Amino acid sequence: MKKAGLLMAAVAGGAVACAGAARAQNPAAPPAAAASTVPPPAAPAGDPDAPIVPDSAFQKELPPLDPDLTKPLEPLATFDVDDKAATPPGSPPAAAPAATPPLTAAGTIPPAAAPADPALAEPLTPIGSFDVATPQPVAGQADADEGKADSVRYTLAVEGLKEVGLEGRFRDLSALEDADGKATNGAMVTARAREDELLAVRLLRSEGYYDATALSSVEQLPETPGRLRVVVTAVPGPRYDFGDIVISHAEPEPTALASEALPLKSGSPIVAAEVEAAEANVRLRLPQQGYPFADLGLRDILLDPDSLRGDYTLPLEAGPKSRFAGFTTEGDMAFDAKHVGVLARFKRGELYDSRKVDDLREAMIATNLFTTVAAEPVRTGEKAPDGTEYVNIRVRQDAGPPRSLSGSAGYSTGEGARLEATWEHRNLFPPEGALRVNAIAGTQEQSLRVAFHRNNWNKRDRSLLLEAEAGRRDLPAFKGYTTRLRAQVARESTPIWQKKWTYALGAELIATNEAQTGFPKLSVKDAFFLAGVTGQLGYDASNSLLDPTKGFRLRGLVNPETSLREPGQPYVRGILDGSAYYPVGDSLVIAGRARVGSIYGARLNELAPSRRLYGGGGGSVRGFGFQELGPKIEVANPKFDPTDPKEKDPPTILVPTGGRSQVEFALEGRYRFGNYGIVGFVDAGQVYQSQSPRLSDMRFGVGVGGRLYTNFGPMRADIAMPIGRRKGEARFAVYVSIGQAF
Repeated sequence: MKKAGLLMAAVAGGAVACAGAARAQNPAAPPAAAASTVPPPAAPAGDPDAPIVPDSAFQKELPPLDPDLTKPLEPLATFDVDDKAATPPGSPPAAAPAATPPLTAAGTIPPAAAPADPALAEPLTPIGSFDVATPQPVAGQADADEGKADSVRYTLAVEGLKEVGLEGRFRDLSALEDADGKATNGAMVTARAREDELLAVRLLRSEGYYDATALSSVEQLPETPGRLRVVVTAVPGPRYDFGDIVISHAEPEPTALASEALPLKSGSPIVAAEVEAAEANVRLRLPQQGYPFADLGLRDILLDPDSLRGDYTLPLEAGPKSRFAGFTTEGDMAFDAKHVGVLARFKRGELYDSRKVDDLREAMIATNLFTTVAAEPVRTGEKAPDGTEYVNIRVRQDAGPPRSLSGSAGYSTGEGARLEATWEHRNLFPPEGALRVNAIAGTQEQSLRVAFHRNNWNKRDRSLLLEAEAGRRDLPAFKGYTTRLRAQVARESTPIWQKKWTYALGAELIATNEAQTGFPKLSVKDAFFLAGVTGQLGYDASNSLLDPTKGFRLRGLVNPETSLREPGQPYVRGILDGSAYYPVGDSLVIAGRARVGSIYGARLNELAPSRRLYGGGGGSVRGFGFQELGPKIEVANPKFDPTDPKEKDPPTILVPTGGRSQVEFALEGRYRFGNYGIVGFVDAGQVYQSQSPRLSDMRFGVGVGGRLYTNFGPMRADIAMPIGRRKGEARFAVYVSIGQAF
């Protein structure tokens, strides 16, 4: 009871404290009723341990329990719930509850009564039957809405980057600069400024300023509402230099090769672009020196803020040192592995060099037989005598369409119009055995050629040509019908594959009916029957086949021929020409050309007109028509009709006779600006009836030209005029073709 009394005292004290706190918060509140009606009981005198309240008195003072608490609960259905009474003060009145339907005798709910409105029982209209039309936008409304949007203008100032030479690069990449000072709102300007902060830090760190920071500020210009000033301020901090440079995880030999190929030096600034370029050089050089499987790990640069130096470590997995073994090929093949070996410029046992593998891939691309080609080394596990490992070259082929149809069209004042069409099956006789049919329909030539051509004939870059031709020609110097059979073995340059040394060895049989005026009759009795061989050797030290800018070229031709009719008359045609190119600055090239030719062993009238030397035209002396430079004879014009009173053709014409010797010179100044260029030129030359060339009676042509430079070569258009024009010569001549004149 003592403990109970203490508990009651504590409860009473707490109640007092709570009441006092309540009165302190609300002084107007009356004191608690219990505090005024029930005085605290007096402690009994004498015994301090006696209870404050005896148990009998405590029990007597407890109120009796309500007898209803022991009764069972009534059913919920008998309760009359008044929602209004349960609604809190200030709350809106609740809706009246729905009436509970009476239950049937079986205890079920009776069916609901039919609705009063019969339309409520009808099925809903299908959605598809509704005709919903989207309203059309009002013209100009979108532009008007955009015009209502407030836009801001701003200027950009950059601080701290000019001193380290990065402001130009920053402005090239800046989001603020890219928007040209325009933004939809200020939030967009702020977002761009945050991006440029990160950009400035990245640029500085890429140049070795690893402690760099950058901040941006956007301020309103007081004099100009709607305009902002954005300032991006960068603080580069100190620049870090390379400390120790180490290549790890590799044997001594590949480590030494990699160190030699890594152009980084201790003490130089740590520049990201230079690091990436140096590592790319290592990746390039090691496969060129016998390590096809070399691989670089992730670099590590340990920065020391005290010394401002960074120690650079590059892991290297060199793989085995390797030598070439053989070839394997797979995929949709145009030819087998044996022919792949013909194209390769390396043999078994040679030290692996990735440049030779690239050369093989380029040679296969040059065949025009594939859509895709890949060549890669594959380990064999076979050891060479010196301990290196043999690797095979695996070639993946994806053969392309072997047939093609091409055409071209052109025009020049000297040769007229020319249309040419070619059908070719490039791999009809594998490997690389092509059948080609070519037809020409032009003002001066109509011909048909059928040729068998095999590239890389038993040797890389060597070709075999067998050709049959029949045609009709109407040229300024002669007219005639010609058939020819020709065979040739050659090594020639192409626009894709330019070669230093070229050669051609050939033989031909010719049957031709020719006349200087009017077309001759097709007659075996009057035909020229000729047989000859050809030897040609060239050296090309220029830097481009179609657009050379430096270097030189030389070419020599020897062509012995003889008549197959009695008496046979052998003769030799020889031609030597060369050209040189000299750059003057970055935009101007001076180019020059010279040619000398001669025929020994036959008089002029013993030579068929088509076998003589001629000058004039786009590939000779410009300003003169094709074959129109040199000696001429005046003959009756077969088109002149003396009985026609309206005849406009002259009674006579001048016909070039050709000659037995010739000289030609040309000088060009080629100026290029972007993808365009202009050319000024002077050509000179002459054709002589004598056996030996001379320099007398030289003729000159001058002109200008335009160039359009493309990815495969320049397109040229030249216009030229002869100096000291003579009777029968045109006032000017126009030439259009692909590539430079020489």
